[in-house]
Amino acid sequence: MADHSWAMKGEFVRSCNCSGFCPCVLSCGEALPAEGACLGWVGFRIDAGHSGEVDLSGLNVGLLLESPGPMSRGNWTVGVYVDARASIYAEKSLSRIFSGKAGGSAARLSSHVGRFLGIERAQVTYETEGRVRSFRVANAIDGEIAPVSGREPDRDTVVNNAEYWLGPDVIVSHSKTSRLRAHGRNWDFSGRSAEIGKLDWRGP
Repeated sequence: MADHSWAMKGEFVRSCNCSGFCPCVLSCGEALPAEGACLGWVGFRIDAGHSGEVDLSGLNVGLLLESPGPMSRGNWTVGVYVDARASIYAEKSLSRIFSGKAGGSAARLSSHVGRFLGIERAQVTYETEGRVRSFRVANAIDGEIAPVSGREPDRDTVVNNAEYWLGPDVIVSHSKTSRLRAHGRNWDFSGRSAEIGKLDWRGP
């Protein structure tokens, strides 16, 4: 019998057009985005992962994501960027996971996406220097995400136990740099809302 189980552990960053901290994190996606529609991108770093017998460890993935209103209402537009270092088997596995077809933690992508822009192989990098995360997709995304300091400047401001589709624990952050130029979009969300979180997805 084929093994359809999959799991990924690592980290994610998300940058969006909200001028204040994204209300989707605390509202289960029910709140109206601060700018009316949610535009942004997500970067994933897979430290350890598998799909069946296919190893996904060490790979990175990017998403372009648009929601015309509250995220819970769906009709998202999504494009996927798969690390060019992925084997053909890893690419197929990641395509199934990030299209929502593999179920589990990513199932919402299948039920909420109204327009799928496709999957592209690209050079995708996710780097950490101090507290700053840099995420880049060649010729598409250029982002630097940093935590927002709290009362104690060396400690992150964290939202815990949220009913949030990316993960329950989110570091409140901002985009030092956030540019996306792809699929006819030309976005610059530098200085706006961002998130850093633990990636812990599995299925089906």
